[in-house]
Amino acid sequence: MWTPTKNQKFGVAIYNFEAEHVQQALRLDVGETVQILEECCGWYRGFSTKNRNLKGIFPAQFIHLKPFKIDNEGIYETVTPVEDPVVQEAASVLREWGQIWKDLYVVLGTPHGDQELWDAVRKTMMDIADWRKMLITGTLTSDQIGQIKLKITRKIDWGNRRLGLDLVPRVDGEMVDPDAVSVVELYRVHVLSAETSQGHTQGLGTLAKKKDRRKAQSHHLFFCMRDFSYHLGEDAEVFFSLYDACKGKFISERFLVKLSKEGFFNYVEKIHSNCTIFTDLGSADLSSELYIVAHVVRVGRMLFSESVKKSSSHSYRRPHGVALFRLAPSVLQGADGEVELTGKLFSSDEKDFWQLPELVLKKQSNKYSIMSNNASYGLVVSVKVVHGELEQATKENPLLLKNVCITKKLGFSDVIMPGDVRNDLYVTLNSGEFERGGKSVAKNIEVTVLALDVDGQPLECIYSGMGHEGSTEYASMIMYHNNSPRWNERLKVAIPIDQFGGAHLRLEYRHCSTREKNEKKLFGFSFIRLMDDEGGTTFRDGSHELCVYKCDERARLNNPAEYLTMPFLSKEAVDCIYSLPFQRSPKEFIVIDTLLCSTKLTQNVDLLSLLRWRSAPDGIGETLSRVTRVDGAETVKFLQDVLDALFAMFSTDDGNSTQHSGHVFQALVFIFSLLEDTKFEHFKPVMDAYITGHFAAALVYKGLISCVKHLSDLCPQNEKQEPIMRCFRSLEYIFKFIIQSRLLFARATGGQNEDSFRIDVDNLFESFAHMLNMHLENIENSQITLLEHLQGACDQLCQVLSPGEVANHLSNLFNATPFESTRELTRAKLNAMKNSVNSSLFDDDDGRAVLLETICTHLRQHLEGRQELRLCGDVLSDLVIVIHKHVKSHYSGRLPPSLHQDVETVMLTLFDVVVQLILSLERTAPSSGTLVACLMGILQLMEEAHYSRLWDANVGADAHRLRHLLYSTTVLLSDLVRAAVFPSDWFVMRMVTNHTILTAMQEIAQPLISTFLKQGRFDNQLWSNYLNLAVGFLTQPCLQLEHFSQQKRHKVLERYNDMRVLMGFQILSMWHNLDDHRLHFIPGMVGPFLEVTLVPEPELRKATLPIFFDMMQAEQQAKGNFKQVETELIDKLDILVSENKGDDEYRQLFNTILLERVRSNDPVWRESGTAFINSVTRLLERLLDYRNVMQGDENCDKRMSCTVNLLNFYKNEINRQEMYIRYIYKLHDLHLPAGNFTEAAFTLQLHASQLAWTQRMLHADHLYPAQTETQRKELIYMKIIENFDKGKCWEEGIPLLEELAAQYRIRLFDYQKLSEVLKRQARFYEEILSCNRHDNEYFRVGFYGLGLPLFVRNKAFIYRGLEYEQIRDFTQRIQTEFPQAKILPPNTPPDDTIRSSDGQYIQICAVKPIPEPNPKFDGLEVDERILKYYAVNHVRCFFYDRATYRGGADKDNEFKNLWIERITYTIESELPGILKWFEIIDQRIEQLCPPQCACETVEKNNKQLKQMSLQYRANPHDNIQPFTMRLQGTIDAAVNGGIAKYQDAFFGPDYLHMYPENSEHVNRLKVLFNEQTLILEGALELHGKIAPLANQPLHRRLVEVFEDLRNKVRKICSTPQSQRSVSSLQSTPPPPLTHRRADSDPATEFRRIGSIINSPLPPLPSDKCAASLSSSSTSGHSSQRSSQASSLYAHFQSASHDDELYAKPQEWDEGVGGSQRDSRPRSAFITDSRGSSPKSLTKSLNSDYVIVPSSKAVSDDSQRWRHSRPPSPHAPRNSGTHDSLNTSWSDSQGSQESLPPLPPRGSEKQIRSVSLGGEEDVPPPVLPKRMGKKIRTQSLYSNIL
Repeated sequence: MWTPTKNQKFGVAIYNFEAEHVQQALRLDVGETVQILEECCGWYRGFSTKNRNLKGIFPAQFIHLKPFKIDNEGIYETVTPVEDPVVQEAASVLREWGQIWKDLYVVLGTPHGDQELWDAVRKTMMDIADWRKMLITGTLTSDQIGQIKLKITRKIDWGNRRLGLDLVPRVDGEMVDPDAVSVVELYRVHVLSAETSQGHTQGLGTLAKKKDRRKAQSHHLFFCMRDFSYHLGEDAEVFFSLYDACKGKFISERFLVKLSKEGFFNYVEKIHSNCTIFTDLGSADLSSELYIVAHVVRVGRMLFSESVKKSSSHSYRRPHGVALFRLAPSVLQGADGEVELTGKLFSSDEKDFWQLPELVLKKQSNKYSIMSNNASYGLVVSVKVVHGELEQATKENPLLLKNVCITKKLGFSDVIMPGDVRNDLYVTLNSGEFERGGKSVAKNIEVTVLALDVDGQPLECIYSGMGHEGSTEYASMIMYHNNSPRWNERLKVAIPIDQFGGAHLRLEYRHCSTREKNEKKLFGFSFIRLMDDEGGTTFRDGSHELCVYKCDERARLNNPAEYLTMPFLSKEAVDCIYSLPFQRSPKEFIVIDTLLCSTKLTQNVDLLSLLRWRSAPDGIGETLSRVTRVDGAETVKFLQDVLDALFAMFSTDDGNSTQHSGHVFQALVFIFSLLEDTKFEHFKPVMDAYITGHFAAALVYKGLISCVKHLSDLCPQNEKQEPIMRCFRSLEYIFKFIIQSRLLFARATGGQNEDSFRIDVDNLFESFAHMLNMHLENIENSQITLLEHLQGACDQLCQVLSPGEVANHLSNLFNATPFESTRELTRAKLNAMKNSVNSSLFDDDDGRAVLLETICTHLRQHLEGRQELRLCGDVLSDLVIVIHKHVKSHYSGRLPPSLHQDVETVMLTLFDVVVQLILSLERTAPSSGTLVACLMGILQLMEEAHYSRLWDANVGADAHRLRHLLYSTTVLLSDLVRAAVFPSDWFVMRMVTNHTILTAMQEIAQPLISTFLKQGRFDNQLWSNYLNLAVGFLTQPCLQLEHFSQQKRHKVLERYNDMRVLMGFQILSMWHNLDDHRLHFIPGMVGPFLEVTLVPEPELRKATLPIFFDMMQAEQQAKGNFKQVETELIDKLDILVSENKGDDEYRQLFNTILLERVRSNDPVWRESGTAFINSVTRLLERLLDYRNVMQGDENCDKRMSCTVNLLNFYKNEINRQEMYIRYIYKLHDLHLPAGNFTEAAFTLQLHASQLAWTQRMLHADHLYPAQTETQRKELIYMKIIENFDKGKCWEEGIPLLEELAAQYRIRLFDYQKLSEVLKRQARFYEEILSCNRHDNEYFRVGFYGLGLPLFVRNKAFIYRGLEYEQIRDFTQRIQTEFPQAKILPPNTPPDDTIRSSDGQYIQICAVKPIPEPNPKFDGLEVDERILKYYAVNHVRCFFYDRATYRGGADKDNEFKNLWIERITYTIESELPGILKWFEIIDQRIEQLCPPQCACETVEKNNKQLKQMSLQYRANPHDNIQPFTMRLQGTIDAAVNGGIAKYQDAFFGPDYLHMYPENSEHVNRLKVLFNEQTLILEGALELHGKIAPLANQPLHRRLVEVFEDLRNKVRKICSTPQSQRSVSSLQSTPPPPLTHRRADSDPATEFRRIGSIINSPLPPLPSDKCAASLSSSSTSGHSSQRSSQASSLYAHFQSASHDDELYAKPQEWDEGVGGSQRDSRPRSAFITDSRGSSPKSLTKSLNSDYVIVPSSKAVSDDSQRWRHSRPPSPHAPRNSGTHDSLNTSWSDSQGSQESLPPLPPRGSEKQIRSVSLGGEEDVPPPVLPKRMGKKIRTQSLYSNIL
């Protein structure tokens, strides 16, 4: 039994669960999280967090359970894992990005692909997954966890920004809970997050702080020596220090690394011995040009030699080389992490060693050289910059900085910390000058430095470099044989502070011999006293020249008292040369530099005199005057002692002031102002500690108050405002001392003099108020300074006065500041208000109540005056945030009255002015976002009682104020909803704002219903605004959940539910309240409500769709119809569906719900309502089809179909002309890019047909300006004509040109345009006769299956192919449009299974057009080039032939039982038309018997022979090869047997006995054979005349074979034939062939040109023959296939290709002759063999034909022949679509005009022969060999081209 789980609610799948053989199982993948609902016998039931709607069961052992927490426990509970928020966020982000990453991968190969983005997202996801894994393992330190979290959040924010996802608001790296903060605070977090996000590069994140993080002022450089590849052969010392190239000096101590002679890798003295951290670098240092300089000193022999192996008894420090490492800006900024640097050693002469770094930097290469080295590298170091305080940096980088020695900066850092204790003296040995002393060579001088205490004992405090312990002495480098050495060596002397007073330094000079046996010989010394005994100051910093005293015995120096009394500086010893215990050499001296960095010792005499003021009380005045000149660093070092001294001088023991009180106060103010300097701001805690722990002057508070008041009173009178401003800037610390002094006094006296203290404070603030109320330019800066620092004093006063009292003082000062003041003073006042809002005064109810009213009043004044809007917004923001925090603290219960009153104060004072202000501002204004957030914050604070109070306060007598307030509020909210003020990626902010607006709208509805719905007060505008606001809110993009990812949608629903549904029901409620007022919102609200119903939320649709029924009912009752609803609904539906709104589910709901309402209510308008609803449903169906194919080039044809469906709907069903025309132009715009110019022209004709030639003015639209109807029609006609011209359909453009010409000639009298039109018309006629146009192919396409779109599903169409498009190309194009469809075989009709399946199937086959009759050509001889167009255009009927064999195919003669199944298709409109395809509306099938097939084949071949003869008669110089091959293939048919096969099949004695019903077709076949012999006769005559000499033997052979062929025809027909002999054929040229009229039949034609038939034939139905044979009378259908030079009679086989299958019966129609004929001009007027003119020919046709069937036979068989006739592509017909065109054509030509006369012809002979090109008695030549290869299509084309 399934039981609900309690402790197992959340888990992760640890195995894949396929769920194939388990019912109701839930498929799971590894890592997928699940929520568990129930359990039973080792199985869980629940759902995956990927899809919460799909529930199923899964094994319990496949799930790893995780800790969880439950929100909203119950049916709608939400279970979330108890994990670190960053871990949870990382998992959620990886799920969301995973799908996006897959989508990016899918489009990689397309133009929309982005390989770089895909790689970046992949790498980021991998990094986040790895870091998340590290967090989950739980093996990291807290510092490492913090770093990993920071990396994850930065990567997440970078990825969201790169992928265009939502901004994540963060505080200290963690996501903000929008329910826990005010909407204003949330806005600020978003602003800071966005700014930080834009400032970061890749990999950095979006971290927002509640307070601005102070920029790190201290920086530290971690350093480590990694390798030293030089071999010195002896021990070495490497000193590293920082060098500032800009300043030209070293800025740090030296760090020492000692190397043994074995080398660097063998040297391991202790851990981190080669690492240090250079501390306390300032920002100025990082921006300078810094180098790390390495000095290498060799320690060993005086002169090193590789040959000397014996170790030396003495070690000398000798200069060796220098290396430099430049620190690039990227390294100093720390962006590159730890960086490795490599450098080479440079060497120079010893005399230049002291300045070698400068020489290298200056590139003076003549003074240095690079030391040789075997390795490719030299000295290798690594560095990394860390920021912040050293202690914090060590915590953040414990593995890097822990236990690493510190190398300090020379001098104090930019930030002096109060806890720093430092007493370092830096001594630099610069240079010396020594005498030679009688020696021939210079000395090798070594200087030893010692630090001695007062007793002469050495102190272990000398450091040559950091990283090693201190020593008692330091030995300098030795410059070989140099009496003027320069060392530039710096050492640190760290003497304890208690021993510094009597200590001194001694420098001993020794000569070091190069001989090993000689000891170092002392020859002199110098010394320095470090402190002045009299003044108590230390030795001053700087360069000092010391005396050198001679001494050669060390024992003499054991008693320092002997030499300490002597002068040690050269300038002091000038007069004391011979009166000293030690003799001084006047020519010898040494120069040193000293620098003292001490927090306990001073070199300043003025400061020392202040500290010792009691010893010289008379000089107090002068001492105080010099205090302000003391360096601040010296003052803060002795801060406590200085303050004690000053307060001791400020007043007497009984609290009275002294004569120096003013000066003391000035000195105090100076010291307080020092703490505002960033360098000393860290001493503020020291000051605070002094006040609370050491300050003991309990009587000074009165004097301090008096001094401040005195300065305030003097302010208007004093010209110098700087002392006053300095006092005001120090008010915080002044009041700290005042309050502490008062507390001490109260503690000592039991609270005496409290009233006096209050009076003093009152007087002081009155003085402040008086000063602030003055309008004096000279005191403005003082006023500003007071306001800026006022809050610090008030915060201190709260310790002794109540917050209410302090708030009153502060409020009085704000009110004293005039409203009409300067901008700077106004800003200062607003900043003071801002400070007070964020102070502790606002935490107290009384203090907040006092200040809130004052601040709100001032804010209202400034907002109304548009003054300092940004600052006012900041004040209001802080105000709302503070109140919100207090409200949140009372969330569990009801708000206390004080907070309720506070919210009411803000609301009543500021709500309306903020609304008006936002309405007047541009959305791009800097303060716009802040003010909107403030408004949302106020609305968020308001409860139902507040709204009621707001309405009551504004209702008044006529409710005008309330109406104005509601109107402004709804307009503003509408504006905020439709044009969101917040960026699109601020999703959290937008959702909170929407939730606030939703709540507000529910409250705004109350006064609308209660006040503005009553009769007489009903406000249509107010209600419209509200309803439009509700619609805008509901339809805004950020609430459309279906567009969100699943994770995002779940979060929104969990926190806010679907706000669209809530708003929808609010709209429904308001609509129901309107009752009789609903008519006011028709038709204005039809579109907005339609937009609401289109939102894809089923519950919302079901609730809101009945509104349309209410609208129809309301309009019907008022006006008797609902035309307005109908019109508006259709108009808006078209627009909204095109905006991708609505779906098929909506169509069904619309139809179902509204029809149900109509049926259930049964109104009187039921019939019309039902019809309207059904009509809209059909419109929806078409609009949805249209929208589904809007995108993609492959959907172009689908778009056209859907567009036609829509324009037909708008024209035929609802008669909406404007919509109809709109879709006409949409269809036109689709045709043009596809190159369908003809179809585009026909489409525009639909619009032109709606216009007349009138002067009625038409309105302007997006296509045309305002113009008359004539002008617009003229403009459209020009576009149509241009498109017809581009589509080569000049026949269609000529009637339009004629119509335009008539308008220009008769009505407009615009002869200029008339001439242009006539010229264009003439050009069109020329194009018809001269241009070679390719006939478009036609294809039948059937679409089957339910998977296809509705508008083509289970339908068939005829397509007009593109120019030169064959069936293969066409099939590929259709497959591109329907890539999922399968192609069916063309000759198999699909069954019902395919039609009802869910798949997509397409069947394609080629069809041939059947020309329509064209009466305008009746009785006329028309040029073939004119007729050709009408053979394949203006057609509605097409046929498709499929060959069948009854009884099986006869191998010997396939013609015997070859039948053709002919399917005739009729489409709904002519082609070409507004589309390149139309649906088939009718289909008929008929069977053609074998003789009929033979008749069609012979007839087609006859037609092609006639066409080719005409071509070569007109162009006799063309390539004759195709003509020869055609004749040879017809006369000498060797492949398929020729006439013999037909004779055997149909002309045998038994055939007609077996098939008497085919006698008509057999007789017709005989007539066609007779026609063929006549055509061949003329063709051979022409061939003999134009054939070159090389072709004459073949020609003679053809003549001989033709004679045999003619004899066979005579036998077949069994009638006497013409007795013309071969010789006569050879002697007399044949008559020219005559172009048969379009309405003549073959039998009549034979009689007309001289028939060879002398005996009557069996009766033939003349009409049938005419109908059947008329198709061969004109030429027009040509293709790109070549002749095979084979038999005349096509061998009909089963199709091997789709195209061939339907073309075989018409193969001769597509031969070479036809192809070549198209490219040559032809004559329109041809004489017959008797020389008759065309006019006489027409007459002879009516009298010469003797075989005339009865009229009854004709009428009986006419219907049967209609569909059994062969295709007649060139038959003229009249187009029913273009009556005007036909009329114009008839008018222009005229049927009664006589044709021009023909040229004279020669005498006619009775017997004609085919010319052989020679004499009769010449024997025939040897016959040429028959060509063995068929002519390929390619070669034929090449000949043609």
